[in-house]
Amino acid sequence: MQISFTLNGRPTVVDVEPATLVADLLREQLNLTGTHIGCDTSQCGACVVHLNGLPVKSCTLLAPALDGATLLTIEGLQGAPGSNRMHPMQEAFREHHGLQCGFCTPGMLMTAVALATEKPDLTEADVRHGLEGNICRCTGYQNIVVSVMAGAAAMNAAKGE
Repeated sequence: MQISFTLNGRPTVVDVEPATLVADLLREQLNLTGTHIGCDTSQCGACVVHLNGLPVKSCTLLAPALDGATLLTIEGLQGAPGSNRMHPMQEAFREHHGLQCGFCTPGMLMTAVALATEKPDLTEADVRHGLEGNICRCTGYQNIVVSVMAGAAAMNAAKGE
């Protein structure tokens, strides 16, 4: 079947089998490999993308659900239009050492951006609760939490500019 959707701000039309998972479509058909598959059971959060502005786990979402929708992946996350800068959340993860091996980072970033967008005045408890669906096997989460808090503050500051 043919589906059409907006992918990272660009109109996209692809042919897919109805049972194709979004994660597989992104990685295998569209060559967007930033969305990682860590579990195939919706447990780890490495595959989080934004569907119509909301975070979803792409390893259990069927591609036909994208028809007519807007999808944002880690490849589409960017700083201010026209700038060559990273998104404020990406900059915060880099600055505050919110990653180690990097496997979970795309999903963490996509979840963190959604958290900060939904609730601009995040508390540490909000961040810890909001990241419960994302697993990092390398860290103790402290630097991730600090990064999300800093990223949310930077996102808020960017809104005021």
